[in-house]
Amino acid sequence: MKIYTRTGDEGISGLFGGERVPKDHLRLAAYGTVDELNSLLGVLGLHLPPDLAGHIQAVQHDLFSLGAMLATPPQCAGLLDQRLTRHTWSIAEMEADIDRLTALAPPMTAFVLPGGCQGSAYAHWARTVCRRAERDVVSLGAAETVPADVLIYLNRLSDWLFSLARAANAVAGVEDVKWIPRQQG
Repeated sequence: MKIYTRTGDEGISGLFGGERVPKDHLRLAAYGTVDELNSLLGVLGLHLPPDLAGHIQAVQHDLFSLGAMLATPPQCAGLLDQRLTRHTWSIAEMEADIDRLTALAPPMTAFVLPGGCQGSAYAHWARTVCRRAERDVVSLGAAETVPADVLIYLNRLSDWLFSLARAANAVAGVEDVKWIPRQQG
């Protein structure tokens, strides 16, 4: 099977179900950002100890499914394999892991800047890409129907990535980088 199709050479791409849309379409922006996040999670997992990287692949599988859902126009949703509409890692499981990760880090006494150890910096970067994906999905949702659980998943995932960033610093023995407001004058 060839990877190239030449069907997108003029700035048009195909959605699931066969519809062709410009590559700057809101739907492509949404699933493209989810794909970018998925790639970044692959890098993030390389910079975390195994006890913190354990859920990365489950999230990657979920993001692949979310991308498939986002690549499917509402009128074709019935064509999607039902396995793609269920998450590997439930919201409740993600919330439980947020609580576990939060307990690993000291209590927050200030806003936290991205940084510290490499794993933390990558987790913060992934969090910001996740927030952009969420904004792209909201923009798409203003124009077309988007499954509600896509937004819930992305919103919770950004919280998980923040907690993961703080836990990565704590496990590495590195303090979070605290934001210190500039003094007036």
